[in-house]
Amino acid sequence: MARDLLGVTGASGALGRLVVRRLLELVPAGRIVAVVRNEGKVRDLAERGVQVRPGDYDDPDGLRRAFDGIGRLLMISSPDLDTDRRTGQHRHAAEAAAGAGADLIAYTSFLGADTQQEGPNAAHHATERAIRESGRPYTFLRNPFYTDAFIHPGLRQAVGAGELTSGTGGRALNTASRRDLAAAAAEVLTGDGHEGRAYDLTGPLWTYPELAAALEARFRTPVSYREQPPPGPMAFLHALARGGALERQTGDLRRLLGRPPATLEETVAGI
Repeated sequence: MARDLLGVTGASGALGRLVVRRLLELVPAGRIVAVVRNEGKVRDLAERGVQVRPGDYDDPDGLRRAFDGIGRLLMISSPDLDTDRRTGQHRHAAEAAAGAGADLIAYTSFLGADTQQEGPNAAHHATERAIRESGRPYTFLRNPFYTDAFIHPGLRQAVGAGELTSGTGGRALNTASRRDLAAAAAEVLTGDGHEGRAYDLTGPLWTYPELAAALEARFRTPVSYREQPPPGPMAFLHALARGGALERQTGDLRRLLGRPPATLEETVAGI
């Protein structure tokens, strides 16, 4: 089987679909392998000529079959947040890819996974180590939080109320859009010189007061800003920002894209 096949796990998810969509702009559809748990969710990709194969991170034997003949594989991290299970799933995938003779294993890790061995990054740290130990060439794509989690059509409610709130203390966030991160992953799968590299990916810094101003300009209606921590899971992310944990900057994403990542204003224009 041709070794020029490009594989994407989790291809039915939000990020995976964007990666496949970008690959379809770069290579013939027949070179793309979408590895998914539920083939029915990607019938549209199969209709476009993408090879669809069943593959589940909890099924090592199935993964070996799914990865057969794939030269470059993008391993999208499991959505399971239990550290032990997630690490085991990733180890299954890394071992299956190595056993299938993959020329490159690219993995969607997270910023800080190189140094943070405990907490939310524990599974990513362990996975990077497992991929290194597999002996196959690798690339780590250490993603930031998605801009999409913060800037989305739901902000129209804030526009309607004339007020945007956050618990970030006005500190900056280094998020990046799924679309840009997917394009960066597609570059790693199709470009040269990425073996043995770890990319720390960050988008342009933005703040909630700047977001309020961008919303005001976009919708041509006053939007004030007020400090008020949100309820639920977003409170954790806002607390990270308030502590300055999301202000790290690198040029890696821009270099992979060959252009600047989407700006705050460009993102707001799309909601």
